[in-house]
Amino acid sequence: MTGAISLGFQTDKSPADYARLAVMAESLGFDGVSVFHDLGFQPSIFPLLEMARATSRIRLGSACLNAFLLHPMEIAGQAAALDLASDGRAYVGIARGAWLDRVGVDAQRPLRRMREAIEVVQRLIAGDDSAYEGEIFQMAAGTRLLYPRRRDHVDLLLGTWGRLGLKLAGEYADEVKLGGCANPDMVRVVRHQLDEACLAAGRPAGSVGVVAGAVTVVDDDSAVARRRARTEVAMYLDVVGGLDTTVEVPASLLTPLREALARGDSEGAGAMIPDELLDKFAIAGDPDTVAQHSAALFAAGASRVEFGTPHGRTDDEGVELIGRKVLPGLRALTGAGS
Repeated sequence: MTGAISLGFQTDKSPADYARLAVMAESLGFDGVSVFHDLGFQPSIFPLLEMARATSRIRLGSACLNAFLLHPMEIAGQAAALDLASDGRAYVGIARGAWLDRVGVDAQRPLRRMREAIEVVQRLIAGDDSAYEGEIFQMAAGTRLLYPRRRDHVDLLLGTWGRLGLKLAGEYADEVKLGGCANPDMVRVVRHQLDEACLAAGRPAGSVGVVAGAVTVVDDDSAVARRRARTEVAMYLDVVGGLDTTVEVPASLLTPLREALARGDSEGAGAMIPDELLDKFAIAGDPDTVAQHSAALFAAGASRVEFGTPHGRTDDEGVELIGRKVLPGLRALTGAGS
């Protein structure tokens, strides 16, 4: 099965870092770059514009913006601006968002909010300035983006794992991203549910792609890679572990893991994660192992695999190693990205 291969970056770098990594990604043959939009980090539009300026081929987008912190007028504006800056290479990601309670946001009715946000964003990008009367969002007639748009449609990625979110994706999305998922079993479940949702919405099965994206650490020393991946996964296992319906993360693991994290011992927390569980939520090991793991995700129904931060001992080393050693092996196994 063929598919796309992309990189995901955290927004904690300098402008020069973003430009350099994007150029490296393009030269090594990756199909795209996603930039995270996590609470407390740099807004994703900043690195994306730096990357757009430095590249000419790769697809670029935020994964993901959320309509509890950004009005859909702002989401549409960022998507249209990136599409203009990249000459038509943008996509826009929308998700419910996480950790909103830390800033006093009560995330009620997330599906209704996402549905209306999607409708408003798509209307604005298409140049439709008619009135919109939603339960949450309203737009007066004549409200529009007051600058040139590169295209009338920018691909929509919806960040969701659940059946109701997949139903929404079946109606509107071009892709669904399982953020933090490296589990072929879960990809299979989502592929099936998403195909049902597409058919129910009057679209052909397979209309919406599935993106499996997770912490990725590649090193010629597999033990080094997996040790670092454990530390990274420990910090979000409590969140994504409950989203994967094919895996049960026991309380006997979560309780001491939370206690270790509360003490600031993320490495100790990561050491508690067994190999089998690590492989559900991270892509980690030597290049051959990573290529085989990624091939299994494509075989399960993923249309895109996204290698997420931190990539390796450093981003530069990891991206180089993935590009030079993982991509050729993966393409030999699957034809992905070819």
